[in-house]
Amino acid sequence: MDILVATANMHKLRELAGLLPGHSLRTPAQVGFPDFDVEEDGETFSQNALKKAFSLFELTGLPSLADDSGLAVRAMSGGPGVRSARYGSPDGRTPLASAERNALLLREMEAVADRRCAFVCCLALVFDHERYVTVQETCPGLLLESPRGENGFGYDPVVYLPELEKTVAELSPAEKNIVSHRGRAAALLRKLLD
Repeated sequence: MDILVATANMHKLRELAGLLPGHSLRTPAQVGFPDFDVEEDGETFSQNALKKAFSLFELTGLPSLADDSGLAVRAMSGGPGVRSARYGSPDGRTPLASAERNALLLREMEAVADRRCAFVCCLALVFDHERYVTVQETCPGLLLESPRGENGFGYDPVVYLPELEKTVAELSPAEKNIVSHRGRAAALLRKLLD
């Protein structure tokens, strides 16, 4: 199936392409909509994912997939949560570089004993106005006190997975696809598409 993905993030596109083999995934820019952007103002991951997927479908009429994901830290009442990409942004829109965001998070969590956190991912796939699906999954872990690992992106270097004794950034892409929030959500979506 040809599916448009509501993102300009090529890391996310490559990851989703690996998680949904047999399907052709393209960005809005690759089909002539380089300025596609949707304000993520929902209170939940599913609200944001559905808003992005429906917006792209309205624009193109093609099956549209959107991902909304982030890091939920227990001691921060689930924050940064749906604001993960914009966490620490001075204007609330322009994201900080990942290393800056991670450093800010670790500073704010300094001396906090409860380090439990989870990556959360909601995938929304819109086929038409009446046909759509959402799946949501998590990848629980512990927030480290300093980053470790060179793989992945975003918050991956600061989230430790005790059962694997590695951070998400220390996982190979194949390992990450199995245990990550996006990998787990995509596995559910694959079952629905098969």
